[in-house]
Amino acid sequence: MTSVSETTQDTDDLLLERQLCFALTVASRSVVGVYKPVLERLGLTHPQYLVMLALWERSPRTLKDISDSLLHEPATLSPLLKRLEEAKLITRERVTGNERALAIRLTDKGAALREQATAVPGEIRERLQLSREEVAELHQAMTGLIAATQRSGAHSSDAPSMENGGSR
Repeated sequence: MTSVSETTQDTDDLLLERQLCFALTVASRSVVGVYKPVLERLGLTHPQYLVMLALWERSPRTLKDISDSLLHEPATLSPLLKRLEEAKLITRERVTGNERALAIRLTDKGAALREQATAVPGEIRERLQLSREEVAELHQAMTGLIAATQRSGAHSSDAPSMENGGSR
């Protein structure tokens, strides 16, 4: 027999304000919105910034490697990479001996942009009024949430993979 308090709690679980998906969607849009004016000064969109971060860690990288790290499908990244190439920040070329693999490499201009980008994390923390430790705690919680989605058995293209460095 279900008690009244259990029924109320079950109903309360359907409140919008208690939905994890809602909080994450709004938080994601809001945080990306904070990044937007900061990244505009660098001439980058948020998705382009993520690609550049991956390349500033290691260049060259294959399209598959970047795709795995950013938890995006290669087809999603292709138009974005084309725009970065048009901006002369990267080059794209086939890997010698493996014509199916695409190597993405920073140009001198793309490598130099890293110096300007070093100010981004601090400016974002300042705009959000969060300490480095608070950002680290939030990142750890989100990384744990991503891992939980994988453990749940969700293996669709919408479910990210943490393999190959995707936890960054």
